[in-house]
Order: sequence, then structure tokens, then C-alpha cells
Amino acid sequence: MPASSKRDTHRRRSSSVTAALNQIPLNQQGDGIRPLRVKSQPSFSPIVAPGLGTPSKVKARPLSRRYVSDGLWNDVKTGKWLLIPSSSFKLSLIAPILYLLHVGLAYAGIEAFQPGGQIPNVGAKCLLPSNEQDGGYAKTWWDVALLVHYIVFWTFVRQFMTLKVLAPLAFKLGVRGGKITRFTEQGYAVFYYGIYVTYGLYVMRSLPTWYYKTEYFFIDYPHKIISFRLKFYYLTQWAFWTQQTIILAAKVEKPRKDYKELVLHHIVTIWLILSSYIAHFTYFGVAIFFTMDTSDLFFSLAKCVNYVSDFWSIPFLVWFTISWTYLRHYLNLLILYNLPTHYDLIPVAARLKLDPFNDSYLDSYGYMKWLIFIPIALLQALNLFWYFLILRILVRAVWNWGEDVKDDRSEDEDEEEEELEELAGKKKE
Repeated sequence: MPASSKRDTHRRRSSSVTAALNQIPLNQQGDGIRPLRVKSQPSFSPIVAPGLGTPSKVKARPLSRRYVSDGLWNDVKTGKWLLIPSSSFKLSLIAPILYLLHVGLAYAGIEAFQPGGQIPNVGAKCLLPSNEQDGGYAKTWWDVALLVHYIVFWTFVRQFMTLKVLAPLAFKLGVRGGKITRFTEQGYAVFYYGIYVTYGLYVMRSLPTWYYKTEYFFIDYPHKIISFRLKFYYLTQWAFWTQQTIILAAKVEKPRKDYKELVLHHIVTIWLILSSYIAHFTYFGVAIFFTMDTSDLFFSLAKCVNYVSDFWSIPFLVWFTISWTYLRHYLNLLILYNLPTHYDLIPVAARLKLDPFNDSYLDSYGYMKWLIFIPIALLQALNLFWYFLILRILVRAVWNWGEDVKDDRSEDEDEEEEELEELAGKKKE
């Protein structure tokens, strides 16, 4: 078969998988993922040395002004620190510096900085959970300081991984054109969810709720004293989601077609995290986190594979669909089904009086039952909407493997991928 025919076949085959994956935002930020508009091959083809099958080195262009710092203060004032890893890194050093300064002053013998002194170690409270009680940790207003620090931290990690690690990796793997941006976004998701799926398993394994024993969400409620690992897991997840919402609201990346659904998804997620932490339903939250994070991991992995391998794209898409079905529907519907009856396992003494100022959030009317049920049901409705898209296009992708499958998404959006093209050093002079 002529070389051009092979390229066309591969492009059609990949487009069927991309059509399925591009319609499912899941827990991703508005990352500007759009159907690939095929550009002329010579514009992005690597330089291949005679007799070799590997691209030669391509000289990188200077970075776009978008990724060049204007100075830390100006970056903070303009919000540009959200894009520039060096600026977010400097901001993330504030907490460690405060911690070391406090330790140094305490070591110097200044009484106010000694353990139990008048001045708390603010840096330590930003870095690690505080308010230790009875062998565990309770919530405290200092949790806000930890949240702020890790919002900045995740901003740095996101941009560093995207610009410094994943963009060059994408180029080395042969990813070209606008796919580089998509690969870096999904690659970062694989990085994050890979860590937090593992961490979530570690946390959930230590809880009586393992494995989805939903009655223990409510037995012995309220769970006011939780382990260090659970509190750190919950607060850093909360920080991650807040950072993702900031990225979405600031439109750091171009909004996608389903922007409204994605905004609703983020609002519901933050609602669940906030309410479950304040009202001591963290056992419940861990179970929801795990179902969402694991399906996101397989989704992002399937997209990354699709960008580098036609052959493996279909198997990964099938596996992603299976995992989505089990995690986002079977387990979540199981939770919803059991919630109304298992809620009554909460000790009567814990649900007699609504008094938030004294850390009591339940009453005899059971309103909290529906404040938990409704957001999970909303998430399930969104998931069913995306599940329909997954199944419809998966069938078409598998049935027409190797043939041209039309993408349902509109293709009237401009491709603006120059910055990462320059960053990856992929454009020819």
C-alpha cells in the first residue's frame, strides 16, 4: 500500500477513537481539547536523517510571551503566575520559608516561638494537617492556610509537568500539531490521578468502609477525629479541585463545547467536598473520590495512548468504558441506593439538633440525607449523559475500525497551539 494511503487509514482509525474520547470531559479542566483539524503533513513532519527512522533534533524557537515572566509581582497582579511555573514555585516557597524561620527563631531561644509559645508555626500549619486530638486530627480554621498553600503548589506542579516534562515527551513520542497540548493535559491527569488513586486505596484500606461497606459511612457518626493520612488526603484533594476550578473560571485554556456541563460538574464536586468535610462525612467522600479518580485515570490514559498508537487505542478505550461502567455507575448507584436506609444508622443522639456553631449538622428531619443525595444524583445524571456519548461512539469506533467515522463535535474552532509547539521544539525554521 502506498505510504500516503497508510497515513490516511491511520488518521481515519485514530479519528474514531478521538471522537469518543473528546466528548467526555470527566474531571478535567477546560483544556481546550477539540477534534483534531488535520494540517498539511509537511508543516509538522519531523526531520528524518537518511537511513534512520528517528527524527533529528529541531531547534526550539523562543518561548511565547505567554510563558515568559514579567516579574513575580506583576505575575501575581495579572494572574500570569497561573501559567508560569517559576512564579508559582516562588509563591509555593512562602510556607517552607516561614516554617524554617520559625524553627530557627525557636532554636535561638526566643520564647514566643518555642513549642506551646504565643506564636504558632504558620509554615507548619500550611504544609501539614494540624489540630491533633485524641490520637487523630480534627478540623480547624488553619485548614484554610493549608488549602491556600496547596492550591499554589498544584498550580506549580501542573505547569511544570505540562511545559517542562510532558511537552518534550510528547514530541519525542511523535505527537504532532495540536495533539501536543491535548497530550500534556491528559498526561498531567495520568500523573495526578495515578498518585491519588494509589493514595486513596491506601486511605480507604485503613477505614471500616473498605470495600464499599456503605453502612460504615454512618455507623459511629460523627467522625470528628480522623487519621493524619485521611485529613491530608482530603485537604490536598480539595486544594486540587479548587485549583482546577480557578483554571476553568480564569479560562487559562480555551473553553470547550460542553463548558456549561463542565462548570456544573466542578460546582457539584466542590459542594460535595466542602459539605462532607465540614459535616464530618469524610468516609463518604473518600469512596466518591476513588470512583471518580480511577475512572479519570483510565480516561486520560486512553487519550494519551490514542495520541501515540493507533493499534492500542481501541483496547484502551474498551477498558476505559468497562471501568467507567463499574466505577461511575455501579458503585455510585450502589451508594445512592443504600443512602436513604443506611442514613438511619446514625446514632439518634447525633441527629437531634441542628447547631452548626457547635459543630452539629443533623436534625431529626433528615435534611442532610438529601443534601448528600442530591449532589451525588446530579453527578450521576452528568455521568449518564457522558456515558451515552461513550457507548454511542465506542460502538461506531469498534464497528468502523479503520474507516472514516464522523466526529459529532463541531470543527469550527481555531487551533491555537503555537506556544507548546515552540516549547516542544517541533517547528522547523
